Amino acid sequence: MSLLRNNHTRTSKTGEYATSEDFYRLFTEDMTSLYLFSLLLTGHHETAEQCFVSGFTDSVKGNRVFKEWAHSWAKRTILKNAIQIVAPLPHVGSDNFAVIQTETNGKGQSTQDQSAGMASVLALRDFDRFVFVMSVCERYSDKECSLLLGCSQQDVRDARMRALQQIAESSKRAAAAQRQAIQKTPALAAAVEREAARKQFTWSGDALCR
Repeated sequence: MSLLRNNHTRTSKTGEYATSEDFYRLFTEDMTSLYLFSLLLTGHHETAEQCFVSGFTDSVKGNRVFKEWAHSWAKRTILKNAIQIVAPLPHVGSDNFAVIQTETNGKGQSTQDQSAGMASVLALRDFDRFVFVMSVCERYSDKECSLLLGCSQQDVRDARMRALQQIAESSKRAAAAQRQAIQKTPALAAAVEREAARKQFTWSGDALCR
């Protein structure tokens, strides 16, 4: 009887619904990651804040969601709000990456405090950025993306390919710029060489001690 009672207790806890307090705690404790998700989708801080707040409001309204699904539900709510506010449309044309980057910077989005990888995502066109975040970062299927974005699955595949190509090009440019900066600064180049030599020496010493 005790074993059956324990199993029933575990089952009921697993199947508990998330309360408003659970969502409040989730949005408070995971504020950084949820806001970053919103920012990657929208590409703009003010819009990201709007989507984050709307996602929080929608989540605490008392939707019957199991606790173990609360985080996924919160992200999906933010995603739906972002789609509604930004209204990303499939891109038609062959504009180069430089034009896209200029347009994004024109929104007032500063990427000086962002990593090169994040900056390259924020520089994507709206539709391509949504597809990249949804299909590559969040692992949504092409069918799910097409249903949520109101487009064809081919639109999704094309956008993902463009996004991956543009991010790769951006990474190459960033690496090239870093190499040029090091080469133009002899002292920095020497410091990099010393650090590389030190790490190699440390690694060799560790290997010998094993």
